[in-house]
Amino acid sequence: MKKSIFAAVLAFILTSCNYTPEGEVTPKAIGYEIEDDGNKLPLYSGDMSNLAVWEEYINAHNTRDFDVIRSLNAEVDFKVYGPKGEFIQGSDAHLEFLKNWFAQANPKWKTNYLIENEFTNSKGELRQWVTSGHQLTLTVEGEEIKLSQVHDALISNGKVQMFYVTERVLAEGE
Repeated sequence: MKKSIFAAVLAFILTSCNYTPEGEVTPKAIGYEIEDDGNKLPLYSGDMSNLAVWEEYINAHNTRDFDVIRSLNAEVDFKVYGPKGEFIQGSDAHLEFLKNWFAQANPKWKTNYLIENEFTNSKGELRQWVTSGHQLTLTVEGEEIKLSQVHDALISNGKVQMFYVTERVLAEGE
């Protein structure tokens, strides 16, 4: 009888230590960001509304809607890092780059996935990123070139603050 009471009390204590009040959700880390000094900061799944911002941004590129692209670019300190070492700073420079590239290569994106994550850096600043995968088709001098691209976009207050593009040529049949 003493063992049964002891077991019941022990079970109660152990379960009450792990109790999370109903409605309260403890965020689960999905990875980590590594700062320049090696400090690891937990990454969490983030605000899904940022995915809609990035989807609208890609759609505006596909439809060549420069007004929407400009409206989604951050007004201050907007940056793009391209796959071949390009660095574009500011909306005007970005739109000029796009106009030339669209005329030369007619790029079209097909989105494969979108992932949102966020972390708070050591300065206490919230960073919300969208990572996306796309198939990109270019048409250069009548020839189609198919690429796989991954974009990492920093979204701030519903605007694209900056993004990185990496890419590779798709293998035959891919």
